[in-house]
Amino acid sequence: MKEIIRIYSVLIMSVLLLSCQDTAKESAGAMADLIITNAKVAVMDVNNTFTEAIAVKDGQVLATGTNRELLVLQGDSTKVLDAEGRTVIPGLNDSHLHLTRGGRFYNAELRWDGVSSLKKALQMLKEQAERTPEGQWVRVIGGWSPFQFEEKRFPTPEEINEATGDVPTYVLFLYSRAWLNRAGLKVLGIDETTKAPEGSRFEKDPDGKLTGVLLAEPNPTILYARIGSLPPLSQAEMINSTRQFYRELNRLGVTSGIDAGGGGHKFPRDYSGTAELASQGEMPIRLSYYLFPQNKGAEYEEFQEWMADNEVGHNGEIHLDHGYELEGGGEFLAWSAGDFENFLAPQPLLEERPTWREDIKRVIRLHVDQGWPFRIHATYGESIANIMDVIEEVNQETEGKLAQLRWLFDHAETVQETELARIKALNGGIAIQARMAYAGEYFVERYGADKAKQAPPVKKMLEMGIPVGAGTDGTRVASYNPWPALHWLITGETVGGLVLAEEANRLTRTEALHLYTKGSAYISNEETVKGTLENGMYADFALLSDDYFSVPTDEIKELQSIMTVVGGKIVYGSGPYSDLTPPMPAVIPSWSPVKYYGGYQN
Repeated sequence: MKEIIRIYSVLIMSVLLLSCQDTAKESAGAMADLIITNAKVAVMDVNNTFTEAIAVKDGQVLATGTNRELLVLQGDSTKVLDAEGRTVIPGLNDSHLHLTRGGRFYNAELRWDGVSSLKKALQMLKEQAERTPEGQWVRVIGGWSPFQFEEKRFPTPEEINEATGDVPTYVLFLYSRAWLNRAGLKVLGIDETTKAPEGSRFEKDPDGKLTGVLLAEPNPTILYARIGSLPPLSQAEMINSTRQFYRELNRLGVTSGIDAGGGGHKFPRDYSGTAELASQGEMPIRLSYYLFPQNKGAEYEEFQEWMADNEVGHNGEIHLDHGYELEGGGEFLAWSAGDFENFLAPQPLLEERPTWREDIKRVIRLHVDQGWPFRIHATYGESIANIMDVIEEVNQETEGKLAQLRWLFDHAETVQETELARIKALNGGIAIQARMAYAGEYFVERYGADKAKQAPPVKKMLEMGIPVGAGTDGTRVASYNPWPALHWLITGETVGGLVLAEEANRLTRTEALHLYTKGSAYISNEETVKGTLENGMYADFALLSDDYFSVPTDEIKELQSIMTVVGGKIVYGSGPYSDLTPPMPAVIPSWSPVKYYGGYQN
């Protein structure tokens, strides 16, 4: 009798399985284009489902389930790949990453991201100086912290001069300070009589001689100006540079990024590298961008011009479905309302700038009237409180139209619960970044360890139901690598190992990953098409080098993708999947640091 029951049960299960398979076939209309088997697929749905396999059709997730369930979707042209037990996650989506600007400069920059010792960093500087041709510069433009080095300190001007000699060199740390070597000072014509912009200075030694250190206190214009004066790459080099940078992001499992513009980066002129890839249908990453005004004091007019010529959700003649499109205005809307995130200098106060309120209110009202989403850079809670006064006024004056838009604050390190409630009441969101992972030690030195415990109060944001997306703020204020940022969200630690966040403000691995996937998709109004691996969502995912959910915590920082898929197409592969990687042109120019060191230094 038991044997009859067993046979009957097996028959029932077989009928049910065939029924599920028939349903999958019917929903497909055809066989899958790609099936990944023997995986640990993190669907990242509301049930935190894990499955064994994933099938892709026409750039979307066709189904997830067991190997047996999905292999019935295999046709003559289906590519079937064995994950060999590895973890698949939705592609990482950085909600605040300066992608177009990063691509524009990537091939020209020596990256110290991930370098573990100052000795190694200086050696890289020396080697690069030896191969840099006349007329070009050695440049390290952010993405590092002195606390990541074994020596736990900045380089000295003397060390930089010794390493670089007569080759002009510029080294930037966040937007707080930079170093020009003697050759760089000479080329730029900077001497003891050169006047620094207000809120900044050229450091001098006790004898009144320039040290080469540039200090933003806290105005970073002195730093922006030096970056802007460096020789650019040619158009061909910039397109190549953009390709190399996006491949580097794919290597790390990034499939989407939301571009927050940036100072010294003018639309549409400086977006040409990315625009060229998009127009040729060669974007290996989904990119949404916000427009950042460059004309201080004339931001309103700049936005008027942009709004007359551009439509949110589109990109002129380039038609890519959620591949390269305009999302709105920001992260700066008005320069007078910007509170720079330099923790080595005193906190800037908006009240000290007489026109800030009028400036930003005009621009916010323009966005609401035109139906444009917007995002606002705000580091400090005091700034957010002041700006919320303006946002509430505009919402009232427009009879609630503002609250119907997608809008958000960026950064919000010291936002208070009172302001979180105000943001929530008007349906606002928040994009947080890993800036504290790179400057947290200086934050503690200035504001104290207690304040750092809730900087930013991400757990409270989530408990209050505020939409939150996560990102890096790469490539200058922090590294573009998402894995140290995820590690920071989970542990509360800086890249130097200092624990900042209290336990109550740390996230689980699943919570952190959600912010880097569907949470970030909300920021660009794309949460219905990407961010999970549910059926019908975009087939954007990464096959990881190790299991994010179980590796020792410190090893999260070392993770990368060994196969990255965007829209069902493999855009990167390494190890057993290296033969599937689309070919890339050689790095140009020949002296590019990327050719010799690559990007992030694991």
